[in-house]
Amino acid sequence: MKRYTAFALLGVLFAANGFANDVVDGGLLFPLESWHNHGSCIVECPNGDLLVCWFHGSGERREDDVEILGARWVKAKQQWTKPFPMADTPGFPDTNCCMIIDQQETLWLLWPTIQANTWESALMKVKKSTNYMMPQGPPKWDVMRVMHVKHAGDFPAQVKAKLAEQLGNQQLDGRAQRWVDHVLQQAEDKLTRRLGWFTRAHPLILEDGRMLVGLYSDGFSFSLVGITDDLGKTWTYSEPIVGGGNIQPSFARRQDGTIVAYMRDNGPPPERVLVSESKDRGETWSKVYDHPTLVNPGSGLELMRMTDGDWICIYNDRPDGRHSLAVSLSDDEGKTWKWTRHLENRKAGQGQFHYPSIIESRDGKLHTTYSYFISTPHNGEEKGKSIRHTTFSKDWIRGE
Repeated sequence: MKRYTAFALLGVLFAANGFANDVVDGGLLFPLESWHNHGSCIVECPNGDLLVCWFHGSGERREDDVEILGARWVKAKQQWTKPFPMADTPGFPDTNCCMIIDQQETLWLLWPTIQANTWESALMKVKKSTNYMMPQGPPKWDVMRVMHVKHAGDFPAQVKAKLAEQLGNQQLDGRAQRWVDHVLQQAEDKLTRRLGWFTRAHPLILEDGRMLVGLYSDGFSFSLVGITDDLGKTWTYSEPIVGGGNIQPSFARRQDGTIVAYMRDNGPPPERVLVSESKDRGETWSKVYDHPTLVNPGSGLELMRMTDGDWICIYNDRPDGRHSLAVSLSDDEGKTWKWTRHLENRKAGQGQFHYPSIIESRDGKLHTTYSYFISTPHNGEEKGKSIRHTTFSKDWIRGE
């Protein structure tokens, strides 16, 4: 069904000697096209290959031909494969996918299938594979399950208490009060609070094997965490992370065990990355607050702890759009972000470079993929959409 014709370009995206250490290197996974390609996630396989997934089709939740595609950087050949199907529910859009490889070297693919062309009708699914390192074609899936979201405790009461904590004694205008009333009404409905949750960023695996999956709801406009201690056999869910527009959580763990969530800002000004913290391994979360310096124009981001303890944040850093994509480095667990470099920095209206995914490979290099949308061609570039992969070093972020 899908249309890819110019894959001769793929073999020349990278230098013959592999990825560069001190500069940005990379290219498009496939040529720019009119089809919608968005929401990628990247992992490194145990054999050194890279695996990327994203959703592809005529639109997002509006069209029923949307599927999850993947491509593999084959280390032995130093090139990307042709895209292949990862997940497709016929007649329904499959969107917002993410992946992780667990401590048993099993690949997980997590994504929502949209039931009724609204984000509020999302149904979470999980696929797992132990056979995913072939040089061509998709993983061979061992199992697929629905990730049923059933909140522990009194969810409506939790939401009400969190809203009260967040809002305090401030007077709400009519629009804000209507949002609060709507959220409380939704929380009371059992079906509404169990549907509409879905993924965006990499899950986080703790030292003891606990996996935290960041979930969010556009209907509620807040987040929560799916938690499994038995590799997905059973799931529990955190209390809601309620802040009025904090969605798409991404996690990093401090040395003292505190888990920090950075989230997209879909709420009122100022446009900032939104933050919450957990001191009990993801089960309860602090009041949501605006990051003092990191800007977010209402777009996806990722936070990551490197093996040496430094933190990386990749995000759109302009309040007026997604035409600038930055990578920032912190050597004090996010207290300050001393170094920032740009992967993309265009004029507004020239394109969107967004929904980034980032990993550190075993050799210490950083790899990211992101949606690459060109709306106003320039410098010989064509109009269209693709997924771009880049690789660079921490020294590049520092400017060294």
